[in-house]
Amino acid sequence: MEGIGDGQGPEPTLTSCSQPLIVSVAPNGARRTKADHPALPIFDRELAETAVSSRAAGAAMLHLHVRDSAGRHTLNPEAYRSATAAIRQAVGQELIIQVTSEAVGMYAPEEQMAMVRTLRPEAVSLALRELIPTAADESSAGAFFAWLGKERILPQYILYSAAEVSWFHELRRRGLVPGERPFVLFVLGRYGSGQQGDPVDLLSFLAAHESKCPWAVCAFGSQEAACTISAIGLQGHTRVGFENNLLLSDGSLASDNAALVAQNVAAAQLLGRELADADKARELLGCE
Repeated sequence: MEGIGDGQGPEPTLTSCSQPLIVSVAPNGARRTKADHPALPIFDRELAETAVSSRAAGAAMLHLHVRDSAGRHTLNPEAYRSATAAIRQAVGQELIIQVTSEAVGMYAPEEQMAMVRTLRPEAVSLALRELIPTAADESSAGAFFAWLGKERILPQYILYSAAEVSWFHELRRRGLVPGERPFVLFVLGRYGSGQQGDPVDLLSFLAAHESKCPWAVCAFGSQEAACTISAIGLQGHTRVGFENNLLLSDGSLASDNAALVAQNVAAAQLLGRELADADKARELLGCE
């Protein structure tokens, strides 16, 4: 084929068209406890320790869930402030701290948005179907998304199917989701349903996606590594951690969240992708 390897043009390489990989760690989630894994971080001190080890392993972002005094999921802004302060004391600005607005069946859209307005975090993840459960909710959600942009809070829109990807881009075209390159997360599999993430699932998401928007993948179950490594090869970003999976790619129990981060970093090296630190991730996602 002319121009490839025949002296007529540059030899193509993965790195020639790859942007640095952003690895996020999701260390606990809303549901798991220490009964699932003794190293699951719940308390502020444990989250700070996880931040240190995950950053050392190559993570640029930490997806933060907090718990109440009984260990239950909460969106309490004071709990977020306490955990964020502990993490910042441990790692400074070397991780983007992305709080979750996940409802877990406990919070209405108005309560989710109120938490973010009160907290004003650096970054937040938003399940589109939670904030816009009906067409009547579009207006309030659109105003909230616009407010995030004015406040320079980085949103990541969580999408659970190819149909939701198409819906997301429809909302963009209608001006309800602002920004030229909003960041999205494709979720492969489901929690508690027995549906395991599969790398093949990613293809339908990408077929519905508009490529200029940066995207990441998280996956439930034992094929988390296979799913995220596929994303790395396809120029996506990744989220790994005990929220979604406790196992290494060989089926053994991961010692901690950093071990799952390290698998993605090793894959990135094999695939020729540079790793983004937090500052580079902020630049790539437009939140500097």
